[in-house]
Amino acid sequence: MPQDVVVVHANETPPDSWSAAVFLAGPLPRSGNAASWHPEAIGLLREGWRGDGVLVVFSPEPRGGLAADYDGQIAWEERCLHLADVILFWVPRDLATMPAFTTNIEWGTWHGTGKAVLGAPEAAPGNAYLFLQAEARGVPTAATLGGAVAHALDMVGTGAVRTGGEREVPLFLWRVDSLQRWLAAQREAGNALLAARLVWTFRVGPVRAVHYWALHVSVHVAAEDRVKDNEVVISRPDTAVTVLYRPAPDPDDTAVVLVREFRSPASTPDGAVHEPPGGSGPGPVDTVQALAEVEEETGLVLAADRLRPLGSRQVAATVSAHHAHLFAAEITDDELAALAAAPGPHGVGGGEVTWIEIATFGEIRKGGLVDWATLGMVAQAIGPG
Repeated sequence: MPQDVVVVHANETPPDSWSAAVFLAGPLPRSGNAASWHPEAIGLLREGWRGDGVLVVFSPEPRGGLAADYDGQIAWEERCLHLADVILFWVPRDLATMPAFTTNIEWGTWHGTGKAVLGAPEAAPGNAYLFLQAEARGVPTAATLGGAVAHALDMVGTGAVRTGGEREVPLFLWRVDSLQRWLAAQREAGNALLAARLVWTFRVGPVRAVHYWALHVSVHVAAEDRVKDNEVVISRPDTAVTVLYRPAPDPDDTAVVLVREFRSPASTPDGAVHEPPGGSGPGPVDTVQALAEVEEETGLVLAADRLRPLGSRQVAATVSAHHAHLFAAEITDDELAALAAAPGPHGVGGGEVTWIEIATFGEIRKGGLVDWATLGMVAQAIGPG
């Protein structure tokens, strides 16, 4: 796809496909006494775009300076703010010519979405609180328009071609593995993403990587030839889960190693979850991660050849799109005794505290100790191959 920059002005229709999109947000002059900053920003974006395909620039300034329908422009701006991968706020506030009152509202709405860049001249009044919020949210900031544009270009990178409803998934989420796996599954079923609205993200670490995300979607369901648009897709990184067990002739007598951990969503009598050791990490979900989670949460060190991979499935398909990758390992009597003698705490210092619990499968099955997903994973691990 040829490299290009397409400017879409107020009330104009966006193209059907692009690789990246930037919305220019900030005050515009109300008279001829002040110059618009949009031409310079557009020029800098043209010079700096190095991606493949089309970079769309949304400019709320009517083409040719013609006055646009106010209600129509508000609707257009709302639509294009959602479509944008990056919202470039440039706030050269001047209380006489460009007071930027509307900009304050837009900033308050969008600054925490992961899509914002904030720039303003150092002499511009009334921006201190905006920059305070930018610092708290990890929003890139600049004191020059060139610096703000550079941040926007860094955020879009080389972009990614998206068409139709895919355009409504911002680039930072488009690049998340769990989003791509969900989308690939929809395509394999013949379904099509018609529209999407980012509802929420939860970010972790110094680089504020997306850990959880929620996307309100509209999907054409091919098998039923209908549109489903009343659900939110929620996801997180896939997990590696390992069932450690000591078999017995009667499956109900099989000893299973669980870990107890306080988790905020748990609606259990003790406020904790009871599950096999597992979790997610920055790398791929594989044997290495599974072994690391076992060691971190139980202290048990296992060789890789003792793990038996059992595949991956969604954990709760009506709630989350993420998968659990299941492993099993038969342990010895001595290992079982050592685990029972050292219940914990484990995992201290890594943001979690876990305690070892040993239970038979019969106790797990009959006593309501674990959730339904965990019961299924344990049954799969200890049952006949």
